[in-house]
Amino acid sequence: MENTFPAPFLNEVNRRGLQVGVRAEMATLGGSAELEPPKYAVIVDRISHEVPYYRAFLKSAVVMGTVVVNDPFWWEADEKFVECTIARMLGVAVPRTVVLPNHSYIEGIDQQRSLRNLRYPLPWDELLDYTGLPAVLKPNTGGGWKDVHIVSSREQLIAAYDATGTKTMILQEFIDWDDYTRCICIGGEVHVMRYNPRLEFAERYVVHDPPEPELRERSAELAGRLVTALGYDMDTVEFAVRDGELYAIDFLNPAPDFDSFSIKEEAFRWVVDRMAALVVAYATGERESPWHRKHRFWEHLRGGAVLEDPTNVAPR
Repeated sequence: MENTFPAPFLNEVNRRGLQVGVRAEMATLGGSAELEPPKYAVIVDRISHEVPYYRAFLKSAVVMGTVVVNDPFWWEADEKFVECTIARMLGVAVPRTVVLPNHSYIEGIDQQRSLRNLRYPLPWDELLDYTGLPAVLKPNTGGGWKDVHIVSSREQLIAAYDATGTKTMILQEFIDWDDYTRCICIGGEVHVMRYNPRLEFAERYVVHDPPEPELRERSAELAGRLVTALGYDMDTVEFAVRDGELYAIDFLNPAPDFDSFSIKEEAFRWVVDRMAALVVAYATGERESPWHRKHRFWEHLRGGAVLEDPTNVAPR
């Protein structure tokens, strides 16, 4: 339903591409064969997290040589809990976090046999000793602040958990922040804005009060560290600031909000400019995507080599 970003973006790509033989359009799909020759050099993915057919096609397209922004393989595997582990290993602060067993399961899961490895009942007091109260209960995947609960007691937590069904949830320490930034990350560059998730959606980007230089620089450095490790071309990273410490709160946004009415005019112009520059560079071969840097194995397959041990492939 995004309607303010696609047209200006395509127009800017076509303007830049005139001199280098690059043309952009809305991609069209309608059933795809497994060895279908790539129609596009680059595809920008804004919707496959909601339309599974697109995700299936995009993974095949990557193997066949198309650059997809963002990498559909990592996007498929990426979850908030593992991101917290990665952030800790990178030296980026995150709220204390635990992943919870599902409340409910699909038909065929047997309580006695299939779940024999689970502790029951859950050690709620032990978990809350780690996260503290209040705490945040939210899905391990997904975004848009859907199914997010702030709980202030053990009873509230259990009531919220009982309504989660088959979703995998994480429980996090609640960061009572005194400042907040949101970083739009594109192709290794970072645009930092002050942000207030307590406001209505259209007012959350606080353009009249930009973050101070030190906070902007720290936000950009930590966001760049995270997004580089995750291998995303476009992402947004949110930091809650408490007592001078930046906590990465939400950095699983591979289809970030690019609508002009929410991110506002200055950031929108920046996004259109950087996204157009990125895809033209990919289309002309001036830049190499994170996926192709990591997975050169597929290049050998497309070249006709059959490799018995893909781990022996030396990078070129």
